[in-house]
Amino acid sequence: MLTSSLLWLLVGTGLWLLVLLGLDSDGLLLVGGSSALLLAALQALWPLPVAAQAALFLALVAVSYGLVRRWLSRGTGASALMPPPQAEEAEVIAGFGGDGRGRVRWQGQSWAARSLDGAAPPRLGQRVTVLGREGNCLQVLARGDDNRPGLLNPEAEREG
Repeated sequence: MLTSSLLWLLVGTGLWLLVLLGLDSDGLLLVGGSSALLLAALQALWPLPVAAQAALFLALVAVSYGLVRRWLSRGTGASALMPPPQAEEAEVIAGFGGDGRGRVRWQGQSWAARSLDGAAPPRLGQRVTVLGREGNCLQVLARGDDNRPGLLNPEAEREG
């Protein structure tokens, strides 16, 4: 007969296998698997009724998932964004307004773009790093070395 401790062990192992296969995008399967494995260990030490097991599992998942989501959302500011090694540059050809939207020239074409840095939108002629794309709108981040000469920034060329 399958004991509840063994059942929780199987559930936890199954959820962790799904995580290893890459099916977990937000941490819920990882948290569920970890909670099930912890519950299997607790159940082996101190047997609990089925209702208490279910309530403890749900509480562990809810608290752990909340902590994981909070931890993951901590680093979403623009300063935490690191461009991938294959990131490409673009140049601002229409200023970014208060809504963080503007236009850039990327790969010789004009693209709509959204700045991921809400604090300081890129200026006309500034070089930006393309981090991603949503449909036909690029996600860009202003470069730290924005004094480089650009196609629309001849003043930087004369200064350097």
